[in-house]
Amino acid sequence: VVQSFSSPVNRHIMELFILLDTLKRASAGRITAVIPYFAYGRTDKKDQPRVPITARLLADLITTAGANRVLTMDLHAGQIEGFFSIPVDHLSAFSTLIQYFMEKHLDDVVVVAPDFGFAKKARNFAERLGAPLAFIEKRRPGNDMRSEVLSVIGDIRHRAAIIIDDEIDTAGSVTNAAWLLYECGVQEIYACCTHAVFSGPAVERLRTSPLHEIVVTDTIALPPEKRLPNLTVLSVAPLFAEAIQRIHSGESVGALFR
Repeated sequence: VVQSFSSPVNRHIMELFILLDTLKRASAGRITAVIPYFAYGRTDKKDQPRVPITARLLADLITTAGANRVLTMDLHAGQIEGFFSIPVDHLSAFSTLIQYFMEKHLDDVVVVAPDFGFAKKARNFAERLGAPLAFIEKRRPGNDMRSEVLSVIGDIRHRAAIIIDDEIDTAGSVTNAAWLLYECGVQEIYACCTHAVFSGPAVERLRTSPLHEIVVTDTIALPPEKRLPNLTVLSVAPLFAEAIQRIHSGESVGALFR
């Protein structure tokens, strides 16, 4: 069953539950839930008093509805895999994104992590590109999702910059980072991510930002009004197709990343 948790999120989640329950009651031998974008990924821990851990709740509900296995891509937090009591195959679109930028043959590029929490993944991305790494220092002053950019750490002068993240939601972090890099003299700025959520003011923020190109994948279907002129959408369908084939033929999914 293939279902991405894009907008309207709760409707798509409920549709998946109903489909899983239908297949379970029809005595399906094995049910694999293919979820390219797993919503509520940011609610993976209790970081404030009296808040839910919705990602864990969602994992429990998917299992209860009838899924025997989950196939997903670039979870916001890796520990979400541990929320499931069934096998989880966690794919990554980074190889697709890296291949795209390698074929562009950019000169003197630097990879920029939008925050320290994404540092490890950004470092792996930079190593594959053979590029140095820089960081955006930011903080979230309140309990909402708004972030305040403070400074950039690393040598970015006279380089092309690639801002890498797992998702672009309201685009506050990525556009703030882009403006900071622009003010520091970076003229060629790219942004890339796996999941193009593009909620709320995201499209307008991206349209008015100094980003040269925005590279995303098709884990979320974008309507025409969200397809900006400088937006490039890469397909991860072949990666999912290969993983599904390997799962159902009993082959190793991990071999995809060797």
